[in-house]
Amino acid sequence: MEIREDRSYTKDHEWAVLEGDNLRVGITDYAQDALGDVVFVQLPAVGAQVTAGASFAEVESTKSVSDIYAPATGKVVEVNTELESQPELVNSAPYDGGWIAVIELSDAENLELMSAADYAAMTEL
Repeated sequence: MEIREDRSYTKDHEWAVLEGDNLRVGITDYAQDALGDVVFVQLPAVGAQVTAGASFAEVESTKSVSDIYAPATGKVVEVNTELESQPELVNSAPYDGGWIAVIELSDAENLELMSAADYAAMTEL
């Protein structure tokens, strides 16, 4: 299982990278492995307001349908439209081409994200 040091993580297995006032979000390698083969991604709408901890997207796999939770409050400013025709990118490149969305943060000061080391410790339980 890959955990990248350049990202922050949530207890719900999302990763996040701060890009100025924006947060690029996807699901972790751990999450995609647990899901199995991803066959569909329900992306949020650009312009949608999202709330930290609330579902804002869905990933459907051969095993189940899982909610993706926003790691921060803000507005969706970009979505990965590549996933509409290639949802398997979530499996093959969860930290690169398989990202889900970019959120413009409304409150960058109050992010509650885990470090890579803390996420690694959590997933080893």
